[in-house]
Amino acid sequence: MTPSLDSAARRQATGVILMCVGVASLSVNDAIAKLLTERYSPLQILFLRNIIALPVAALLAWRIGGAGALRSTRPGAHLVRGALWIVATILFFTAISRMGLAEATALVFVAPLFITALSALFFAEPVGWRRWAAVLAGFVGVLIMIRPGAESFRPISLLPVAVALVYAALMLGARWLDPRESVWTLMLYLSGSAALLSGVIAPFFWTPILASDLWLFAAIAVFGTGGMTMMTQAFRLAPASVAAPLDYTALIWATLLGWLIWRETPDGPAILGAAVIVGAGGFILWREHRLRG
Repeated sequence: MTPSLDSAARRQATGVILMCVGVASLSVNDAIAKLLTERYSPLQILFLRNIIALPVAALLAWRIGGAGALRSTRPGAHLVRGALWIVATILFFTAISRMGLAEATALVFVAPLFITALSALFFAEPVGWRRWAAVLAGFVGVLIMIRPGAESFRPISLLPVAVALVYAALMLGARWLDPRESVWTLMLYLSGSAALLSGVIAPFFWTPILASDLWLFAAIAVFGTGGMTMMTQAFRLAPASVAAPLDYTALIWATLLGWLIWRETPDGPAILGAAVIVGAGGFILWREHRLRG
């Protein structure tokens, strides 16, 4: 193996490790959020997480991206994306407070399907019949999981699907931003705008914080910011076709944490629906990589 190939292999291996650890960290972040929603509103949790993480995000942006990473030419676009992130996070925290962690996580994985559909509808991107078929299959998986019309149907299960739709809009909203801005600038302004906007509303939903919960708020900031940072760096080191599918390992962590903490066990239809959703999303990722390659 030549030195250049050896270096590329090490970078990719590091990216894979960072992606796996980052996904696990965000899964722990979600589990802590589920614990905190027993006593606090999702908006208060979101505000405190972002206000604690903001100095860390600013330091990372400055140390890695330089002083230029602290500036943006389109702050208004960042505010819009921050608002979308607030909506998505509140919906997700509300969902996991009332349903299983693994089930909610699996339903959120329809986001790539929404991204594909919205890209075709609003950005006129060409989407072939294979990817449209995968989108349709993914939504069949959603129907299998939420079981509309059945006695077991719960309207709360629609919330993670709404989260996926808002998240897809958030990801596509990155096209409004200056392409010269680094990923560290995007992270900084996303955290900052979310902290600013949630801070305006959070006082109306405030609950006095118990001293015994302070470590949970600190932990959710650490795991949330650390997870996002590691996943962002993973995409810089490894090809997207390698890093992106590893996001689905969140289902393993969500299932494990749900069982360990709350003794949650997904039933047969939930497992089948999740498998269909993951399969459809994985096919779309593979197809897009093949077309771009």
